[in-house]
Amino acid sequence: MSRKCQVSGVGPISGNSISHAHNKTKRRFLPNLHKKRIWVKELNRFVTVKLSSKALKTLAKNGTSELAKLVQEKKIKVS
Repeated sequence: MSRKCQVSGVGPISGNSISHAHNKTKRRFLPNLHKKRIWVKELNRFVTVKLSSKALKTLAKNGTSELAKLVQEKKIKVS
């Protein structure tokens, strides 16, 4: 699987690593991903998803209805 959030779509971005002498080299900034098993009340089952921390906080605040919609549209694969 790629390093991408399944809910928000956040992925790696590129930038520069800057040394003390101000030399610039390319680097990647990876998202803060977590594999979580979440109970989706609308589907009456657990769903395992790869989420960024920000998406996890959003789900906690707004509920799992958006996650259920993504599963029903087959945008998130359920095993």
